[in-house]
Order: sequence, then C-alpha cells, then structure tokens
Amino acid sequence: MVAAGRRHLPRGWSDLGRQLAIWFGFAVLYQLARGLADRNPAKAFDNGNAVFAFEVHLTHRLYELTFQNFVDQRHLLSAAVSWTYWNSEFTVVGLTVLFVYLRRHDAFIRFRNAILLANVIGLLGYVLMPTAPPRLLDLGFVDSHRDGFVSLAANPYAAMPSLHAADALIVGVVMFAVCRSRWAKAFWVVWPVWVWFAVMATGNHFWLDCMAGIGVAVLAMAIVYHDRFRPLFAARRA
Repeated sequence: MVAAGRRHLPRGWSDLGRQLAIWFGFAVLYQLARGLADRNPAKAFDNGNAVFAFEVHLTHRLYELTFQNFVDQRHLLSAAVSWTYWNSEFTVVGLTVLFVYLRRHDAFIRFRNAILLANVIGLLGYVLMPTAPPRLLDLGFVDSHRDGFVSLAANPYAAMPSLHAADALIVGVVMFAVCRSRWAKAFWVVWPVWVWFAVMATGNHFWLDCMAGIGVAVLAMAIVYHDRFRPLFAARRA
C-alpha cells in the first residue's frame, strides 16, 4: 500500500489523509453551523416572500413554477433534475475534487479553496438572511423533500444564496480548464446551467437565489485565484 501510494498519489498517503481531514472536517463543521444558524421561520418566510415579490414585480412571471410544471410532465426529465439536485452538491463536487487531486494536482489547492470559501460565504448568508425556498411558500410547487433525513441534516431556510449554483459554477470552470477532451469541456460548460435549471425546477431556489450563488462563486474565485490573495490561501507543504 505504501508503494502504491507513492506511485499513484501526488504527495503520498499522508497528504491524502490531510486533505480528507480538511474536507470532511469542514463538511461536519459546516453542517453543524448551518443547522445552528438562525432558524427563525417567520423571518425566513418573510425573506422568501420578499424574493418572490421582487421577481414577480420585475418579470411579471414565476419562471420557476413554469419550469417545474414542464418537468413534471416528463418522467425522465423529472428524475434527472431530482438526481441533479441531490447529487450535484456533494457527489459531483466530491468526485471532481478527487479527480483534480489525483490527475491535475497543480490545480487542486485553489480549486479546493474556492469551494471552501464559497461555502463559508454562503453560510454567512444563511445566518444573516435565512430564506425559505419556493417549495415552502405555498406558491403551487410540489414539495418532495419532506423526509426525516432532510429534516435532520439540512437547514430548510438556506435558499439564499444558492450554493448549488455557486459550486456548480466553480466546478464547471475548473473542470473546463483541466479537462483535455473537447467533449468533456463541452459537458462542463453546460453543467452549471443544467444545475441552475434543476434547482429551480425542483422548487428549491428562485432564480434570484441562483444569481446570488453565482455572485458568491465569482467572488470566491476572484479572491482565491488573484495573485494578491494567494498567500492567504497557500497550502502548507509537507
């Protein structure tokens, strides 16, 4: 196993263990902090209704409900957006981070840091502005996320900003940059847009939530990838 680690791991087993500890440690602390964030239902519903009112005032339509009605009439599409909502945030992010670590290691540190920073910014948003998602606002959305696991593990008032939207954009940009196949690059160009559509079609985010998530992603990448800030995020080398 030691020899295999030296052959296949960029910096050996010790660095892999350190990265896993950082990733899973952050994930645990993040979920705890997210669960302890302000869960004032009245405030969250007021904020959610304010987002709804702003969108309707601006566009005179509720596009998210149109998306859900369109998807619900097509079984395969409905299954695809549901799968995307449940897996884009953890499964896809985790697998792409692992791929970059193993195969494009030079890009790993800043990729990891961009994801972590975006999630920290998002958590601040959840604390300062708890927001109910569209599916909880009695606007005609079908709410298919009421099981016990969701109630236990997730903050139901964490719609603004959309970290699904933020992480999908960071993943799409980085994977486009590191992949060599034209087909792979094309897939990762489309990926963020598909995730944005999926989280709206499942009633979990307004488009304004997605726009805020995109802003979070752009801010995180601007900080992490700008040379002026690199010393703040420099990884400690073994």
